[in-house]
Amino acid sequence: MNIQSAVNLEDMRLLARRKLPRIAFDFIDGGADDERCLQRNREAFGQYRLLPRYLRDVSQRDQSVELFGRRYNSPMGISPTGLAGLWRPDADLMLAAAARDANVPFLLSSAANASLEDGMRVAPEHVWFQMYCTSNEQINEDLVQRAIRSQVGVLVISVDVPVNSNRERNRRNGFSRPLRMTPAVVLNAMGHPAWVLRYLRTGGIPMMRNWMPYAPDSASASQVADMYGTLTPAPMVNWEHIRRIRDVWKGPLVIKGLMHPDDAREAVGLGVNGLVVSNHGGRQLDAAPSPLEVLPLIRHAVGERVTLILDSGVRRGSDVVMARCLGAHSVIFGRPTLYGVAAGAQAGVARVLQIVRNEVDMVMAQIGCRNFNDLDASYLWPEVQSRADTLNDDSASNLYKLPGCEKSGATTPR
Repeated sequence: MNIQSAVNLEDMRLLARRKLPRIAFDFIDGGADDERCLQRNREAFGQYRLLPRYLRDVSQRDQSVELFGRRYNSPMGISPTGLAGLWRPDADLMLAAAARDANVPFLLSSAANASLEDGMRVAPEHVWFQMYCTSNEQINEDLVQRAIRSQVGVLVISVDVPVNSNRERNRRNGFSRPLRMTPAVVLNAMGHPAWVLRYLRTGGIPMMRNWMPYAPDSASASQVADMYGTLTPAPMVNWEHIRRIRDVWKGPLVIKGLMHPDDAREAVGLGVNGLVVSNHGGRQLDAAPSPLEVLPLIRHAVGERVTLILDSGVRRGSDVVMARCLGAHSVIFGRPTLYGVAAGAQAGVARVLQIVRNEVDMVMAQIGCRNFNDLDASYLWPEVQSRADTLNDDSASNLYKLPGCEKSGATTPR
């Protein structure tokens, strides 16, 4: 199978698994603890049904969306992902170029191997910059200033990594700092000679270029990575950090990782323009609910004041449509595009985006919707719609009225 013969995102995942050694593939594919959150993210979409409407003229469909003053061709984007250069050299720039060509956003991570400045040179209209606040306030301020100087359109602050999580696949494989190349790891890697040759040809662990300005001159990639590990995670980060960034950053500001409606309201009160509802792809808190489960409550809490973007678990065009029906303006996903870049470089990423775009178009036609922005709860099976409609006040008790819980308010999911 090659990338053009991949008919869905699972095909691309299998292609990536063949191309990568276990230590690299499991870093992309794995989650925290027992990885139940990974499963929950996918199962959440299975709670919903789309109710088709026929005998409507759907000969023309429009899935374009406007986000923060710019129109994109599709209601999707590429999530921020760190260390993509380990799967393929210059992977971040390939992701940026594929997003540019598809006219969708690419959230360049501060933990990327490419620098913000390099990413903006490739896709100046499509790169959003995602950053973590560190334990060094001067570095935090400089990251924001670099985004301003680079004329980034959207700044995204991720807040859902107060501490490192328990990612057991990584621990078993020896994926840690420093990276432990055990005999088992080396033996498995030798079964993927193309990856090994690229790894050796580029000098091993790729440089985290966003952090080079804060490291000593001539610091190695390993030394820069170690320095990054001393700065993040930063468990002292709080709402005051967001307030200071909001005071300096005048463009659209998005917070990624909030899951509680009270936190969403707090963010709106500080002037945040958008929220990425996300559980970090199941990589942080294994006991967390899926973003799709909490999305209706978040939408109810903030109304139409902010742009909502769903992250975590999206694998089908029908997932994108369901997210819109429940209140999201768009979605982003990260693992599928990493599978794509590992399997087929920039062309692999382009194929991933094309697959999802085609599926969204087909689903819209099947349910009788000509314009993506017209989607709402009326396209959901009535039983599910009625559960969404129970979110009729601001009480925290509504946390237990989310789809998948008993209508009586019991906290045990069906």
